[in-house]
Amino acid sequence: MTDQKNIAVMHSKNLNTEKVKGKAGKIIGKIIVYAFLILMAIIVVFPFYWMIISSLKSLPEYKLPNPTFWPKQIMLSNYINAFNTASLGKLFVNTMIVGIVSTILSLVITVLSAFAFARLEFKGRDTLFAALLATMMIPGELFTITNYITVYQFGWMKTYTVLIVPFLVSVFYIYLLRQNFLQIPNELYLAAKVDGTSDIKYLWKVMIPLALPTIISITILKMMGAWNSYIWPRLVANDENHRLITNGLRTAFETTVAGEVDYPLQMAAVAIVSFPLFLVFVFLRKYIMKGVSRSGIKG
Repeated sequence: MTDQKNIAVMHSKNLNTEKVKGKAGKIIGKIIVYAFLILMAIIVVFPFYWMIISSLKSLPEYKLPNPTFWPKQIMLSNYINAFNTASLGKLFVNTMIVGIVSTILSLVITVLSAFAFARLEFKGRDTLFAALLATMMIPGELFTITNYITVYQFGWMKTYTVLIVPFLVSVFYIYLLRQNFLQIPNELYLAAKVDGTSDIKYLWKVMIPLALPTIISITILKMMGAWNSYIWPRLVANDENHRLITNGLRTAFETTVAGEVDYPLQMAAVAIVSFPLFLVFVFLRKYIMKGVSRSGIKG
């Protein structure tokens, strides 16, 4: 009897020891995971932190051989000077014109194309869609020379047209929205056709409301793409009347000394330009994630 009690006590102690080891292992695992996440967060956030503190420094302090991790004197005037020096007001207007117009036209093309590939029956539909998808494997840089020659021959250089028209069609956006449209039951479309509803009315009344999160995601991504565009605008429309934000920040802060750039002012301008994108990410990120997740892989 005593031996059985001893065995039971030893078994209980072993179970408790295993539980303690298990809890300790879970705690150590969580510590490692959180430490890794904190390290990654610091790596991601540090460039933004450096941008902000650099924008608040004077140029002599910025050029010190040993960089300071906090400004000795906070220069809030850098933001006002940067806005005026780079003519950010004009750059904002140009970028908004290109972004809004290109987004609206691109949405119209994307919605109509996605609806055609998802619901309409016509000869060669799948083959044409496969050919469009195949173009996604070609790097966009390969089209730069041919696009440049084309717009030059059309006489579009240094106009808003050259900044808008060449990139109205996005195969990725068409694919994304088509996949979302395919998740809408086809019975709704057939019932609407029996009732005599036109394709355009069905698209406007049924499919667009159901696919609204994806359409919002496409709108946001298209606007952000226009906002961050750099190489193409610099090639075809880098004059004062059509220069966009990204190009305006490149050469607006050269000082009287040849080749020297006032980096604190430039960082202040970059912070001003980045702020709208930061707001978009903070307040609209759920729509981006929801729209992409709802696109699915059907079809």
